[in-house]
Amino acid sequence: MNLKKPIDILVAESAESGEGTLKRTLSSTSLVALGIGAIIGAGLFSLTGIAAAEHAGPAVTLSFILAAVGCAFAGLCYAEFASMIPVAGSAYTYSYATMGEFMAWVIGWDLVLEYALGAATVGVSWSGYFNKLLHEFNLELPSYLSKTFAEGEGGGINLPAVVIVSLLSLLLMRGTKESATLNNFLVVVKVAVVLLFIGLGWKFINPAYHTPYIPENTGVRGQFGISGIASGAALVFFAFIGFDAVSTAAQEAKNPQKGMPIGILGSLAVCTVLYILFAHVMTGLVPFQVFKGDASPAATAFKVTGYTFLQMGLIIAILAGYTSVILVMLMGQSRVFYTMSKDGLLPKFFGSIHAKYRTPWKTNLFFMVFVSLFAGFVPVTDLGHMVSIGTLLAFSLVCIGVMILRKTDPNRERPFRTPLVPLVPILGIIVCVYLMSSLPIEAWIRLALWMGLGIAVYFFYGQNNSVLGRRNRGDKTL
Repeated sequence: MNLKKPIDILVAESAESGEGTLKRTLSSTSLVALGIGAIIGAGLFSLTGIAAAEHAGPAVTLSFILAAVGCAFAGLCYAEFASMIPVAGSAYTYSYATMGEFMAWVIGWDLVLEYALGAATVGVSWSGYFNKLLHEFNLELPSYLSKTFAEGEGGGINLPAVVIVSLLSLLLMRGTKESATLNNFLVVVKVAVVLLFIGLGWKFINPAYHTPYIPENTGVRGQFGISGIASGAALVFFAFIGFDAVSTAAQEAKNPQKGMPIGILGSLAVCTVLYILFAHVMTGLVPFQVFKGDASPAATAFKVTGYTFLQMGLIIAILAGYTSVILVMLMGQSRVFYTMSKDGLLPKFFGSIHAKYRTPWKTNLFFMVFVSLFAGFVPVTDLGHMVSIGTLLAFSLVCIGVMILRKTDPNRERPFRTPLVPLVPILGIIVCVYLMSSLPIEAWIRLALWMGLGIAVYFFYGQNNSVLGRRNRGDKTL
């Protein structure tokens, strides 16, 4: 029997306070910063160049707009759910209320791909830029402390990646307010450098580099022209991933009905504007062909301005960007598992709240170890595709959930309503499925294997221990 969790129970749970519950400390501003913290990472500094050089040319700005529109469809659906069901757990919780316990488990298990493996992947990249920063000061970590043994070249453990994941996990155990304060600071740093790049670089734009704005298609689909803009959008879409992590903090928002839509849609809007301006300046400083095969196109472009002091600033901004992304991903993952534990689908260990700090500290501790193992010992080149496919699946299910709930519970109070239902959710699903189809077959195989493992866990543990299932069976021990 595929039980659905009544929304009235979810709302009642979100209103609980005191020991054993999460503490409400996040304002609307903190939620917007949380979203920006999760979105702006190295995607801005690296994917922009790749998309311009290989797909869209100067029209990469149009690729960002197209990707943002796709994200907005999903974001509007997230905003309706987050304001209506202000409970930690994000897409997992929404699926539980609309599609039942089994689909909720599937999406909860799937979110590990987005949050936990996403944090591991970003942790490895953080390590790479940290080593670059050390190099600026003529310092160098030995290979056995900066590379995994699987990479060869005398590698052993990626220590910087393990350290950053561990430090941020410990901070999350200490408290959400403290974590949000650090995130706010990191957001200010990276946004300041992005604005500096735009402001200082603007007067050096050469209009000739923007002509033609949409380069003629080479005859190959996706290589410039209109199809190139679409292919560029599929690539830079992943620079927007992370806004949904705001919804995992719903139970820690001071006023979730108002704050969640502002946090989700506000962070998306701010990042979209910054992305477009950044891409416009970058492609105007040098010919877009220069970015082919360049891992740090922003630094390459900015050299022509003569403001060499910002080279160090860019590295620091990227580190700040990575740090806030890891922080928000770790926070999102712990909140999903906390909620699944409270529902009985995972052991009580994951739902344990610290008596003083009111955080799910045992879950944070578990993922500190889990994510550190991936970040420290596994080359995570291919995990990026797993993160992407997991995220897109979550987006699709949230869009489906909005349409289902509009039919099954049309009179439910909705502080924020997704406009033009069912058109907006359908468009969101189409965009997500299209982008999933562009991912390699290996990503689909890994998704199937991961989901197979998750389904086995559900039938052996989750189904038998589900609070809703036991209540439905008349279990008097609850």
